[in-house]
Amino acid sequence: MAELHDLTALEQGAAIAAGETSSAELVEHYLARVEARGSELGAFVTVTPERARAAARAVVATGPLAGVPTAVKDLNATAGVRTTFGSPVFAEHVPEVDDEVVRRLAAGGLVSLGKTSTPEFGSPCYTEPEGLLPAVTPWDTTRMAGGSSGGAGAAVAAGLVPLAQGSDGGGSIRIPASCCGLVGLKPTRGRISGAPTYGDPVGLSTAGPLARTVRDAAALLDVMAGRAVGDPSWAPEPAVPFLEACDREPGRLRVGRFLEPVIADVGPQGLDPAVVAAYDATSRLLEDLGHEVVEIEAPLGREAVPFFETCWAVLTAQSVVPLPEAARPLLRPLTRWLADRGTAVSGPEFALALGELRRVAARALAAVAAYDVVLTPTLAQQPLPVGAIRDDADPAADFEAQKRFTPYTSMWNVTGSPAVSLPVHVSPEGLPVGVMLAARPGEEALLLSLAAQVEAADPWRERHPPGW
Repeated sequence: MAELHDLTALEQGAAIAAGETSSAELVEHYLARVEARGSELGAFVTVTPERARAAARAVVATGPLAGVPTAVKDLNATAGVRTTFGSPVFAEHVPEVDDEVVRRLAAGGLVSLGKTSTPEFGSPCYTEPEGLLPAVTPWDTTRMAGGSSGGAGAAVAAGLVPLAQGSDGGGSIRIPASCCGLVGLKPTRGRISGAPTYGDPVGLSTAGPLARTVRDAAALLDVMAGRAVGDPSWAPEPAVPFLEACDREPGRLRVGRFLEPVIADVGPQGLDPAVVAAYDATSRLLEDLGHEVVEIEAPLGREAVPFFETCWAVLTAQSVVPLPEAARPLLRPLTRWLADRGTAVSGPEFALALGELRRVAARALAAVAAYDVVLTPTLAQQPLPVGAIRDDADPAADFEAQKRFTPYTSMWNVTGSPAVSLPVHVSPEGLPVGVMLAARPGEEALLLSLAAQVEAADPWRERHPPGW
């Protein structure tokens, strides 16, 4: 007999609506699972059982996810709940206001169990926050869950919550999705509001869903999406709800594919054979589904990398510069190194880098304009052992290792395009391997329609990690 966590988030919502279970029962079920495995996996930084119980009793919203448990990434301010931004500097920080995305989760009737782990200020592609256990993939707890939404990825993959919110400035939803065997969607720039802080003036980062199925991810995107009053820009309203788009046939699509790493050489180890196998198998599946698959050149050249790095460093400096000098020793070496790089950038240099990044994005979008979607691997490797990338003694080497591990994801942050990692493959070592599909800006509905078609043709819902 299926247990509650075997149900998808949408099935749980339907069961609540039908009176077959309750939000309170689901909350207790998942709190017990968090108690049993949350520490082992490094999934949660803060668990809020009493708030969750009270919220479950008070759910009045209607909708497909009303009453369903979830969790909030520790980068997003949550009023009255400790929010550390992954840093010891903010170990006791309790915000007085919610981020807009947190408000929308509550308005959709979802019940947060707490805050999921993230690295300091969400910067690296692994989740190993100072003084806390690393976030690990439940498929092999010696290996990383990815980052920076690693806690969210570990929590969903292990069935500690059915779905969770993450955020993605260079791959931070899609990386843990690949490492943990999940669907991870980075939406179009402006699809989800950055209110009230608007902390990313470059436009690289956005919130998005991590889920076990495409339809669950689409339903969570429906909850989070939409502009807030005061947003400086926003994506166009979708013609239909994203969940409804999953039930529509995508039609015959032109799919461009390329394997060449974009932002860095992958080093002497090359691309993992399991990564190439997943990419090729998905290409064949897309052809079997009637789509045209065409080899293309990488649309983003290496000349974009210095401009991306300049903007990334300035964003890190933006978080560090306001801190008192006494807090600086508490920061990780990587954070200090990036912040020093960002602080050294002058205003005109930043403006030039940002302008060039916009021009690079325009050229990349023009290069793939003839294709409905683009297929690549999500990552260059399977989930790596914990600590394999982190190098506190040499932050520059740490940063280069991150680029070798994630040479595809940040391209779509630069263009602002929606991109999704799908858990299509399990390696001979028993580890999940994702592939990535990206669409034109504003075309999440098409992307989700295709992703749902892929999932229907090669389902992954019943693949569970040890301990499920």
